[in-house]
Amino acid sequence: MPITNQQVAEHAFLQPLYADAYFPDHVLDKGRAILLRLCSRIETERPSDLPALYALTNAATEEFNLLEAEFDAAGSEIETVAREEICEDFCFVASAYGFAEADTEKLVAARDW
Repeated sequence: MPITNQQVAEHAFLQPLYADAYFPDHVLDKGRAILLRLCSRIETERPSDLPALYALTNAATEEFNLLEAEFDAAGSEIETVAREEICEDFCFVASAYGFAEADTEKLVAARDW
């Protein structure tokens, strides 16, 4: 399903990480796909409140948890810079869909990175 939110459709997810050779593009592409799937789910399911949004973002966070092994295999990791950028993109998504008051820690509460 194509993203209908124009702000999201124009956003370059994980862009600062793509600019850093430490982070492999093929793994970042998977992270970007996770974020786009999250946006698609938000547009499809239309969460009505923060708990419903957090359920969706935590499912996406679980997918990022699984990427850690792929980062490791490529000689990289989800370290401080990557954690901050991923969290910023989760916050961007929440805000773009009308949840500007979402708590960053709750958006990614399921993370193990």
